[in-house]
Amino acid sequence: QLQLVESGGGLVQPGGSLRLSCAVSGFTLDYYTIGWFRQAPGKEREGVSCIGRSGGSTNYANSVKGRFTISRDNAKGTVYLQMNNLKPGDAGMYYCATRPRLAMCVMTEGGYQNWGQGTQVTVSS
Repeated sequence: QLQLVESGGGLVQPGGSLRLSCAVSGFTLDYYTIGWFRQAPGKEREGVSCIGRSGGSTNYANSVKGRFTISRDNAKGTVYLQMNNLKPGDAGMYYCATRPRLAMCVMTEGGYQNWGQGTQVTVSS
């Protein structure tokens, strides 16, 4: 059974850092592009970042460029999102998701098939 589990969320002060993890099971991560999305209360879910199968292709939302870094370790079956200089606007539930097998990186929610349950990020002083 294909499964994605996010972890690493929590409460952090503005300017702080968090590293989110997306651990996959039930499938070989090597064949799948992974995306990170977030959803704040009362807002639509938005794409944050995505990473291609080998890690050589990445994409970021303009709002997080220069602050967030996506990476992956296919051997460990895990994708990471390093978030630095966090702002209150970064708060929300963060989800990871898979594209269809062998598909490329896109930032639109509709392009993703399987989703984790999310991990909560709160940025507050």
